[in-house]
Amino acid sequence: MAIELVPIEQFQIFLICAARIAGFIGAIPVFSGAQTPVQLKAGLVFVVSLVLFPAVASTLPSLTTFEPATFIVFLVSEVLIGAIIGLIARLIFTAVEFGGTIIGYQMGFAAANVFDPQNERQISLISQMQNVFAVLIFLAISGHHVFIRTAVESYRILPPGGIDFSGEAVPFLMELASHMFVLGVQFSAPVLAVLLLSGLILGILARTFPQGNVFLLSFPLNIAIAFTVIGLTLGMVFIVLSREFDNLADHFFTMLTLLNG
Repeated sequence: MAIELVPIEQFQIFLICAARIAGFIGAIPVFSGAQTPVQLKAGLVFVVSLVLFPAVASTLPSLTTFEPATFIVFLVSEVLIGAIIGLIARLIFTAVEFGGTIIGYQMGFAAANVFDPQNERQISLISQMQNVFAVLIFLAISGHHVFIRTAVESYRILPPGGIDFSGEAVPFLMELASHMFVLGVQFSAPVLAVLLLSGLILGILARTFPQGNVFLLSFPLNIAIAFTVIGLTLGMVFIVLSREFDNLADHFFTMLTLLNG
């Protein structure tokens, strides 16, 4: 029984497809961390690429000759597309961490940090708590499915090798980055407002009763107030994060269109 070998052209096209899928899978916040085994990532990339390859093969370029330089450029550009898409999604989680850092600093947790295995760095306790909450919301509303749908539609919007940074792609990315700071302030604004009011009241008490040790009282009081406000505003945070995650698909498709020039 003769064994049919896969034509080199089809194999190259499959690798190009797998490169973009690898970029998208690696960009999903749940899988982007170092705590996810590499074997799991590789297996998921292979399975998803195998499933999507027949559907997107018609949109992929026809490679009639094996040119290593051109082939490597194709692979790098495909992985870069996934990295850019991942950066857009990552900006939301960075805004959550930014807001948590501000809250932690104001409530007295400035020196209390924990190791974040996903990003392999030290972050504040409140940032880690809000980051976990954001990941749970992301999974609950099937945000990871947006990456798969975008990966399929991306071949129609942006053919392989057609990435172009000379248009409005970079300004659009900078606009999203500036929105990250606004979003971070929105997350921390309720807690900051209450803590500011608490500090004002404690300052008045310190002037009214100089013999009282208001300074030591402020630490547990601010922590209790901050956690209370965080608990009361979880519904608002859920609404804001759900809105941002729902807009991810539009941001993805806009970026892909701008990258196409």
